[in-house]
Amino acid sequence: MNLESPIIKIVELSKFYGKSTIPSLDRVNLTINRGEKFGIFGPNGAGKTTLISILCNILTASKGTVEYTIEENKQNMHAILNMIGFVPQDFAFYPDLTAQQNLSYFGGIYGISADEVKSKSTHLLEILGLSSVAHQKVRSFSGGMKRRLNLAIGLIHSPKVLFLDEPTVGIDIHSKLTIMSLLEKLNKSGTTVIYTSHHLKEAEDFCSRVALIDNGKIIALGSIDELVKQNDTLNLEELMIKLTGKELRD
Repeated sequence: MNLESPIIKIVELSKFYGKSTIPSLDRVNLTINRGEKFGIFGPNGAGKTTLISILCNILTASKGTVEYTIEENKQNMHAILNMIGFVPQDFAFYPDLTAQQNLSYFGGIYGISADEVKSKSTHLLEILGLSSVAHQKVRSFSGGMKRRLNLAIGLIHSPKVLFLDEPTVGIDIHSKLTIMSLLEKLNKSGTTVIYTSHHLKEAEDFCSRVALIDNGKIIALGSIDELVKQNDTLNLEELMIKLTGKELRD
């Protein structure tokens, strides 16, 4: 796996909401390499979700460019959307459908055949510990079960780039370990993972390289070991506090 091969190149990316003169993203330049486990971290309101939303084509940038090279040649955005997966912090499923029905619905959106959806659903539900509840309405699921289904939906089309926004928030340790184990396996099989979380110890164990963002700007970029050493801190949490301060961000 060539970690020096760019899969996403972001150039001078800025985002203004409405008539605001203060950018939510301010001339961000960033390259994410193929096969990385890349973390994007920062305080509330720093610009993390805005950046991921632009990368997933949910929002449009005010200025700058995002260039994908998922396969050998650059793809247009329509092709790219079928190659990326997005697992949002908020649950993105229909609670009155079963787990299997949700996966069938979202698989259909990606144009996957019924047979392939069934095969992939069976596999995902099994490895995420949901086989026994595959035909139960999701409304009855625990928080951990819902979080695992949220991930399964983001994986139903076998994306080559996977975006995760707080994938383990509010769940028990068993669900967390199951999710993180699956993400490790996906990455080893070639999936590029782009991840954001407030669980900094989890992030420190998982990510190969990180970008710290504050006030819409990247304030640090590199491996955690490099950044911790450069800033004379002990871990990612200390690094965040040193670079962004202790003030509350509501």
